[in-house]
Amino acid sequence: MTTELQVLRPADWDLWVDKVELAFGGVAVAPEERALWRRLTHCERSLCAWDGDELVGTSGAFPFRMTVPGGSLVPTAGVTMVSVQPTHRRQGVLRSMMRRQLEDVWGWGEPLAGLTASEPAIYGRFGYGIATHNIHMRIETHRVQLSMPSGAEGAYATDGVRLRLSKPEAARAACEAVYARRVATRPGMLARQPGWEESPLLDPEGGRDGASPLQCVLAEAGGETVGYARYAVRPAGEPAGAKGTVVLRDLEALTPAAYAALWRFLFDIDLTSWVEARGRPVDDPLLHLVSDVRRCRVSVSDRLHLRLVDVGGALAARTYLAPVDVVFEVEDAFCPWNAGRWRLAGDAKGASCQRTRDAAELALSVRELGSAYLGGTSLASLGRAGRVREVREGALAEASVAFGAAVAPWMPHGF
Repeated sequence: MTTELQVLRPADWDLWVDKVELAFGGVAVAPEERALWRRLTHCERSLCAWDGDELVGTSGAFPFRMTVPGGSLVPTAGVTMVSVQPTHRRQGVLRSMMRRQLEDVWGWGEPLAGLTASEPAIYGRFGYGIATHNIHMRIETHRVQLSMPSGAEGAYATDGVRLRLSKPEAARAACEAVYARRVATRPGMLARQPGWEESPLLDPEGGRDGASPLQCVLAEAGGETVGYARYAVRPAGEPAGAKGTVVLRDLEALTPAAYAALWRFLFDIDLTSWVEARGRPVDDPLLHLVSDVRRCRVSVSDRLHLRLVDVGGALAARTYLAPVDVVFEVEDAFCPWNAGRWRLAGDAKGASCQRTRDAAELALSVRELGSAYLGGTSLASLGRAGRVREVREGALAEASVAFGAAVAPWMPHGF
C-alpha cells in the first residue's frame, strides 16, 4: 500500500476531524468544542495521509512555548489529532506521518515536540520520553483536615485573602493573568497562545457526567486577584444525607495563603463529602496541608511525552542546577541530524551544546533525553534501568544532579 502525505487543506478540515473522532471511538465532540478546535487549528502545520481519495491518517502540531528549567520559554510543537483509520493500522501510516512531522518541526526551528498519549506504548519508538506525571486525588473531605498557613486562617477577613464567586466567563481575564504569572515558575507549563484562553471554559452539557455547570471562585488580596479555582458539583445522596462531589477543573494561586484558602473553600462546600482533583503536579503542596494523605486516594499517571527535535538547541536552552561538562553519545535513528556526540557545558546561568569528536562519557537515546529534560525523571534512575550507559565513571551522577529541577515539572495546559 502507498499513501500520500499532504498538508491539510482548510476545505478538508471537517473530514479530517471526522476521521479523528472515528479513530477515537466514533463519539462526536460537542459543537462548541468542535468550533474552538476549528479556530485553533493551524492547517499549514497539519497533515493528511491519503490512500487514493480516502483520508486514512491525521496529525497536527500547535505552536506553543514551554517553560524549561531556568524559566526560559522554548518553542515547542504540541502534537495533536494523531489518528490512523482501523483499516490501515500496522501499514506504516503512523510512522510516515511522525517522520514527516518531525522533519517539519525541525524546519520550523522548534527544538521540542510534546504530546499527551492515548496509549503510552506508542510514541517511545519515535523518540518521545515521559517527561512529566500527574497525580489524581479523590479526597474524603469529611475525614481530612487542612493545616492553614499564616494569612489564610481568616479567609474572609479584610486583612487576609478574600474569596469571591464569579461567573467563569466574567473571571476569565483575571484567571488568565494569574495563570500567566505562574507559567515561568514551573518547567513544563505552556504559555497560553491567543485563543487558548477559551479552552478551560469549555463546558458542554454532555461532558459533565451529572455535575453542575462550571463554577469559579477567585482569591483576592490587596486589591488584586491572586488565585482561582474552577470546579463543578456532582450531587449525590444516601439515607444518611447528601454526599456530593466537588469536581475540580483547575486551580492556580500566587501565594500560599491564597492556595490554602481556595482548597479550604472546596473542602467546605455544602452537601459534599468528596473532592475529585485530577491532573495535579506530583509535588502538589496540598499533600503537605492534609491531615491524612491516605484519605486523599492518590494515584499517578503519565502526562507529557517530550521529544528533543534539536538536541543541541534544546540542551542549550535550559539551565542546570549544578555545573556540568559532559559528552553525550546520542542515538536517534528517527531524526538522524541528532545522532552522534554532543558536548554539553552549563550551569545555573546558561549552557552551550555543540557537536564534538571527544570521547563519549554517557550514552543514551533521544528518548531518555526527553524523559530527563525537564528534571522530572533523573538520569541516574534511567541508568539504573539500563537506559543510560556510563562510559566515564562519575559522569552519570554529575549529569543527573545538573539535570534536576527545583520543582517537579507539570503541564496543566491540555491540547
